[in-house]
Amino acid sequence: MRTSDEAETRRRADPAVHAAERARDRRRRRRSTIGAIVTVVVLAALAGGYVFATLTAPVGMPSGTAKAPVVAASPAVAFPTPVGEFAVSVTGADEFLGAGASGILTASGGDAAKPMASISKLVTALVVLDRKPLGDGGTGPTITFDKAAHDLYDKYYVLNATIAAMPEGTRMSERDAIATMLVASASNYAEAVSTWAFGSQPVFVSAARSWLKKHGLTSTTFAEPTGLDTRNTSTPSDLIALGKLVMADPALAQIVGLHSLEVAGLPTLSTTNPALGIDGVDGIKTGTLDDVGVNLLFSANVSVAGIDTPLRVIGVILGSSRDQIVQDVRAWLNALRAGFHDTIVGAAGAEVGTYRTAWGSTATMTLGDTARLVTWSDAKVTAKMTTTALKTGRDGERIGTVVYTTGSRSASVPVVLTGTITKPTTEWRLTHPGGLLHW
Repeated sequence: MRTSDEAETRRRADPAVHAAERARDRRRRRRSTIGAIVTVVVLAALAGGYVFATLTAPVGMPSGTAKAPVVAASPAVAFPTPVGEFAVSVTGADEFLGAGASGILTASGGDAAKPMASISKLVTALVVLDRKPLGDGGTGPTITFDKAAHDLYDKYYVLNATIAAMPEGTRMSERDAIATMLVASASNYAEAVSTWAFGSQPVFVSAARSWLKKHGLTSTTFAEPTGLDTRNTSTPSDLIALGKLVMADPALAQIVGLHSLEVAGLPTLSTTNPALGIDGVDGIKTGTLDDVGVNLLFSANVSVAGIDTPLRVIGVILGSSRDQIVQDVRAWLNALRAGFHDTIVGAAGAEVGTYRTAWGSTATMTLGDTARLVTWSDAKVTAKMTTTALKTGRDGERIGTVVYTTGSRSASVPVVLTGTITKPTTEWRLTHPGGLLHW
């Protein structure tokens, strides 16, 4: 203590020493002040840089999570099974039903040859027209029926066949005679017209057999023009082909679609086809024998959902009954019609994905339009979705496409952004530097 006091006394006694010490103190204080200022400046710069960096750092658009659309299958078509032998051909929908549909789409009960009954008269008409075309006028030559032709009325009356009046000396066009044979199923007209065209029944029958062979109807046998003889037989597949030949002839197609017929000198004649006019049925011909049952070769135009042009149906049922045939034809055509679906496979506005940012902004991927496809039965519909990166993040931005496909048909719709991806707030930026500066 004494030594210290002595030093202080000497420092005060020596002005030079005192001044030097004061200078050292000032330098020490200045260095401390500068250090503090530098620290403050550095900290301020760092804070400013942090704020600037976090507030101006770019934020990228989020990646979305897509949900592949799934289309539920429609119910499978369930065709009824008609009574008897059955076969049907459908033209106009091969892309749905398969390439074989216009041949034989479906069949049941076998394909054995059975008596055709009055369906035979279609062969008679086609063979007569092959020999004696109707010509440009569409009516053909005039036929005068003599006593031999008139006597056919009594012949077939005794046989309990369907007949129509034919007074001796009756004159009518070939078209009207063929129409009477087909619409009223008049057996006496079938023999009279075929004899007129060929001169005799043996010549006609020979010509008919040649005609059948020429047209590939090799499973059909033919013995006479009316179908009363059970040796006139055919198979469902041959009869489908026969029906197509009839409906390809404009005159015959018109005749077999008549509900009734007016011919001068005869009473009004009505069709024998009980299915005509029902659910699109527009022809062709019935055939009935007591020991065989009722046969029907029919044609129909069937309008179905999503296809502009009606489907063309040719079908045949052998060995049924009159009421049962009508019921079965109607049920089968309705099943065909119900098997086609004009389906909404993707509805506008349907959600197919989402976006969510780190700062909580959300939006959805939705279909920008409605997609429809025509489907058959339970055919599978697939959906393929492609997306692109967001550019603006604004509501309505197109961000992809969904393509729906079934068979050879497809439909595409845009995928759009519903909702807007908002920018992060200042608070979020300042409190989440890691996500912005990639620390």
